[in-house]
Formats: sequence, structure tokens, C-alpha cells
Amino acid sequence: MSTQSLADLSKRVAGTFVAHGCSDEAAASVARALVTAEADGLKGHGLSRVPTYLAMVKSGKIDGKAKPKSSNPRPGVLAIDAAKGFAYPAIDLALAELPALAQKQGIAVAAIGNSNHCGAAGLPCEALAKKGLVALLFANTPSAMAPWGGREPVFGTNPIAFAAPIEGREPAVVDLALSKVARGPIVAAKQKGESIPSGWALDADGQDTTDPAKALQGTMIPLGDAKGAALAFMVEVLAACIPGAHLAFEASSFLDDKGGPPLTGQLLLAIDPAGFGHGRFGERMATLVAAIERQQGARISGARRLANRAKAARDGLAVSPEIESVLKETASVKA
Repeated sequence: MSTQSLADLSKRVAGTFVAHGCSDEAAASVARALVTAEADGLKGHGLSRVPTYLAMVKSGKIDGKAKPKSSNPRPGVLAIDAAKGFAYPAIDLALAELPALAQKQGIAVAAIGNSNHCGAAGLPCEALAKKGLVALLFANTPSAMAPWGGREPVFGTNPIAFAAPIEGREPAVVDLALSKVARGPIVAAKQKGESIPSGWALDADGQDTTDPAKALQGTMIPLGDAKGAALAFMVEVLAACIPGAHLAFEASSFLDDKGGPPLTGQLLLAIDPAGFGHGRFGERMATLVAAIERQQGARISGARRLANRAKAARDGLAVSPEIESVLKETASVKA
């Protein structure tokens, strides 16, 4: 494996997407998201996605030159059309426009439709928290989980993310899929020829499996069983029904180049704590954080990711031979 700095790797990844026909803006947005996820230790949303994304661009499943557009149908609402492109430029647009709306209204929401895989859902929330906002993101994904008691996938793994600012330090970030594990680690296990733990997924016959290929053909087990399935329903409403996006069972896969654009959705909510008239948010957060961190072994959500990020910034990131070969092909590819 080769080891590269985050800046060099971001430049190479962006260059690869440009060489495969993506706009400079889309390529930079994708590279930033993938390299940051990799640095944070979220490998299922990191560099392992490069070959699949490129295949989706080549097949037309992703429009690599798409430019998202926003409208403002209500004072605190952004309606964003990802235009069948990558989700990341649409999310970037939401991040650019939401803070001013939230500070004016106290709360603002961006509903993103005609979208795609949004990667590490905590990153957009973290970006808003760094601007003093409390943020929530809901995303629907292609079908992977059956409703509780059922056998046919209806919901995706449907991630939920949250971030809150903490005065004088990095924000707290929560990022979780509503399956017991996200599909990304299963995809990564398949790529490496490794097994997965029992209890993560069921095969197509509804039996527990440790084979990642069979898991990807079957269904994921919801986090918290029936409670996780209920939350997946909630996210489907928020992230698909509100933006007018494809429901999970209508969406094509994020994992291959088959079919048309998945047209999934995201809902990003920003709340300005300064807009509630009491001015105690910072003090309340500090008290909460102190109560957690005074306990030995306890930590604020997101701390591990920050430690991984700091290490990657210092030492660089290891790039697998498979991804290295894709990046080296860039010079020979014509846009």
C-alpha cells in the first residue's frame, strides 16, 4: 500500500473524476467527501466508493456534470434539485444557504431530491455545527431492510446524523445507520474477501449469514429490531416523501452501475440555538458534556472520528492497490 497526504490524495481523486467526465466542482466535492470519510475511519463511505462511482458516471447513472439548483418556496425552506448528479454538490449548496435562513428564522430545512449516495451523513451536520447551529440529516437509501415481521425489503439502511456545537472545541457528532451495521462495511468485506459477523444480515432465504455477497442479496437486520424498523419508516417519510424522492424500493442500487439514477433524497435541518430567547445553550451543553466526560471510559459521540482524522492529517492515508490502480489510470482516460 502507498501512503499519501490528505491534500495530495484529494487532488488525485478529484483529478480522476474530472478525467472521467465530471465537472471540476462535482469532482472536488466528491473528493473532499470521500477523503474526509476515509480519514475519519469510515471506510465504507471512503475510497472504496471510487470504482463504483466512476462506473455509475460512465453508465449515466450519475450525471457527473450536473449542477444542483435551489428554490425558496417558504421562508425557512430550501428545495434543492440534485439534478441526477452526486449528492455532495447538492449538500454543499444546502450548507451554503441554510445558515443564513436558520439565523433569520431560528430554524431552516433543506429538502434534496433527485439525489444519490450521500456518504458519511455526519459530515454535513458537523459543518453546520461549526457555524453554531444544531443540525440533523436524514437520508433514504435503496431498499435493504424489511419492515419488522416482513421478508421483502422496503426501507433502506436510512442513516440519521446529528451535530451540536460545543464552545471551545469540535462539535459533537452522531452518525448511525438504522440497520445494525451500514451496508458500506459489508461492501468493503466483500471487496476484501472477508466474512462478516453473525447478526448483521439475512440472506435471500431469511437466514443469518456471514457471507457479505449473500448479505447484499438479502436484507439487513434493523438496529433495535422493531424499533429500528419504525425509525427507518420515519426517515423514509422525511427523506423521500417530503423531498418527493424515490422511495427505497423504487431506487436503483448505490453499489453498481445497473439501472437508472436512484433519485433518493435527503432532508437537512438547521436550528439556531441563539433564536430561543434564553441564551443558555452554551452553558447547558458544557454541563452535559462535563457530566459525560467525568465518567471514566465515556466520551462524546464523534471523538473517535476526530482522533482518526488527526492521525490521518499527521501520517497520511494508506491507499489500497485496487484504488491506487484506479487513480494511476487517470492520465490515460479521456474526458
